[in-house]
Amino acid sequence: MKVSVSLYASLAAHLPEGCSGNVCTLDLREGTSIQELLDALNIAHDEPKIMFLNGVHAHLEDIIEEGDRFAVFPPIAGG
Repeated sequence: MKVSVSLYASLAAHLPEGCSGNVCTLDLREGTSIQELLDALNIAHDEPKIMFLNGVHAHLEDIIEEGDRFAVFPPIAGG
């Protein structure tokens, strides 16, 4: 199944080769959880701070479905 994955700031380095910018369309097996996707992208458990699935706050145990849009933001400091 095809899903859109957006990784922001320092997390963008975890996208596979061939992706442009911070967005990539990935082919996942049905039933993949957010945790499994993050593991496949080699993103450490403490790196994601905010996650959205189709624009709604997401949790690690949420299951990704065909056509979903997933976005992850790391902790960001600023002022």
